[in-house]
Amino acid sequence: MTNNSTYPLQINPTTTLPPALEAWKKYLQDQDRSKYTITSFSGDLQLLVNFLPKDRSLGDITTGELNNFLEWVKSGRGMGIACSPKSFARRITSIKSFFRWLYSSHAIEIDPAEKILQYSVISPLPEILTLSEMEIVLQIAKNWITGLKPDYRPYTLLKLLLETGIKKNECISLTKNHIEMEEKNPFVFIRYPNPKDRNKERKIHISSEWLDAYVIYCQQYKIDDLVFPWSARRLEYLLEDISQESRISKHLSFSMCRWTCAINDYRAGMEPERLRQKLGVSKIQWRELIMKLEQLSNQ
Repeated sequence: MTNNSTYPLQINPTTTLPPALEAWKKYLQDQDRSKYTITSFSGDLQLLVNFLPKDRSLGDITTGELNNFLEWVKSGRGMGIACSPKSFARRITSIKSFFRWLYSSHAIEIDPAEKILQYSVISPLPEILTLSEMEIVLQIAKNWITGLKPDYRPYTLLKLLLETGIKKNECISLTKNHIEMEEKNPFVFIRYPNPKDRNKERKIHISSEWLDAYVIYCQQYKIDDLVFPWSARRLEYLLEDISQESRISKHLSFSMCRWTCAINDYRAGMEPERLRQKLGVSKIQWRELIMKLEQLSNQ
């Protein structure tokens, strides 16, 4: 096995699934995979551990057994536990990734998951704001600026999301140093501390209108580091307050703002590669995203 010193156990064809799974989890941690990914993948493999005989060795696991396992999972595990298409697709990915790792590490001689067909799922179309709804929610946020107790926070948050399409985690990680206030070309610099996420880093143009509101907002809330020094949940409530006051039937969210920004840029004729880079998605993710944008644009 490659890099044996990294793992506490020697994995080979006679090894059973539980110790191999522990070694794989350690490998994923060493690869700096997210806690969510590790928890999800190991949970999927734990189901396989429970399904197969306890003494089944890695070298004896067959493609047929893996297909039987997937059919068992898909049909409710004998307990009527529904498996959503998205979860089923992820479980196939987990199995294929695990056995591919074992095979590439020379722990097994044949990859029994290689011939398992990948199950692709395209999630439903996202909900977006129409142009008139976008004007309404922005006006509501502006009204808070001119109220008895002027508050620039709702408008600063909403306008930024609709202009840039940044994700929730990117928004709450934004600092004052990430705002470039150049007179001719102001922009937001989306940065990631982890080197593996550097491909998501990008500069996104912001309007002078947003910048003007942002300057006053910083003074009002005495912002010195994080642009929005509140929890994600608190900012979500703020967006929901805007949608409730505007009386639109939709629930305003980070995701809705991101997709609204994307479809507006797409309809305005932004070059696809430029839009992909603005949204900070990989070329693989872009395939599904562009399909959804095309469908949304025809609605």
